[in-house]
Amino acid sequence: MNRNKHVALLSLRLLLGFIFFFQGYGKVVDIGVLELHDGMFAPQYAEVLPEWITLFTAYYTSYVELLGGALLILGLFRDWALYALVSVLVIVTFGHGLSEPIWDLSHVVFRTVLLIPLLLLPAEWDRFRLDTLVFRAK
Repeated sequence: MNRNKHVALLSLRLLLGFIFFFQGYGKVVDIGVLELHDGMFAPQYAEVLPEWITLFTAYYTSYVELLGGALLILGLFRDWALYALVSVLVIVTFGHGLSEPIWDLSHVVFRTVLLIPLLLLPAEWDRFRLDTLVFRAK
């Protein structure tokens, strides 16, 4: 049973980390954040939000997804990465709600279902992470 809970937490963290990392990678590296903003964020939200908010949101969500995902994969600053990624999910949910009725939440729900258990289950169960090596109590 002990091994199962450690592997379960590792699996949750890696799955969520790779999902966020590649989402952010696509936005930052493949598309480019400014291009993403100009092609998607600005036109979609021009009538309801000032441009500085959509520009900040494009950069914030893209880089938090990329860096937060990488931190989860590595198991570094796990809780702080999760808090930042929760903020992205809240922003995305709010943003999609502004642009259209929220009928399809598949882009948020799946990531939330992986993230919430990581916040609720004891961090000590998440044994296979760099935090346990780097910040080991002396």
